Amino acid sequence: MRFVDLSHTIEAAMPCYPGTPAPIFRSLASIGEQGFAEQLMTISSHTGTHVDLPSHILPAGSSLDAFTVERFAGKGVAIDLQGLTGGVITVEMLHPFRAIIQKSEFLLLCSGWSQHWGSADYFAGYPLLSSDAALWLTGFHLKGVGVDMISVDAPESADYPVHRILLQKEILIIENLVCPPVLLHSPFIFYGFPLKIVGAEASPVRAVAFIDG
Repeated sequence: MRFVDLSHTIEAAMPCYPGTPAPIFRSLASIGEQGFAEQLMTISSHTGTHVDLPSHILPAGSSLDAFTVERFAGKGVAIDLQGLTGGVITVEMLHPFRAIIQKSEFLLLCSGWSQHWGSADYFAGYPLLSSDAALWLTGFHLKGVGVDMISVDAPESADYPVHRILLQKEILIIENLVCPPVLLHSPFIFYGFPLKIVGAEASPVRAVAFIDG
C-alpha cells in the first residue's frame, strides 16, 4: 500500500493562470521575536492543484457548501494521453477505456504536460478535451475529471464550453495535477479534499492517490 502525491507545491514563484495573481507570503510572527512562527498567505482560490465547482462558471451553480466531503474521494483511474502536444482529446481516444471509466468515480487525463510546470510552455499548446468528449463523459457516474494541465479549456476561450458541460452535471474539475507513471491504467482511490470555505467556487486541494498493493 502506498500514497502518491498528485499535487504541486504552493510557493511564491509558481505558475498561475494568466491574470491570476501569484501567492504572497508575509511573516506575522517569528520564533525569535514572538516565540512562535505565523505567516499570512494571500492566494487565489484557483492556485496550484485545485478543484473547480459549478459556481465557478454557472450563475446558479452550486458552491462548495453544497457538497459533502464524500464527493471529493472515490475510485480513480488515470489514462495515458502523452504525446498529444497541441492535440484534442476525442471520444474516439477515450472509448477504448469505457469499461474502466464505468467502474470509476474520478477520471484523470494524464497528458504528461506537468513536465512543463515552471516554464512558459505550460500555458499554451496543452491537449484540450473536446466538447463532444466532455459530453460523452457525462454519461458515466463520475464525481470528477482531473487533468495535469492548467485548464480543460483553451486559454483564449470566452465561454469555457468544457467547464460548462461538466459542471452543469456537477462533475468536479481538478486542474494542475501531477500524474506519475505508477498511476496509469491501474485502479486507485483518489482524494482531493478542498479547504472548507463558505461560498467557494474553487479551492486548492491536496490531491493524493492511494494504491493498494
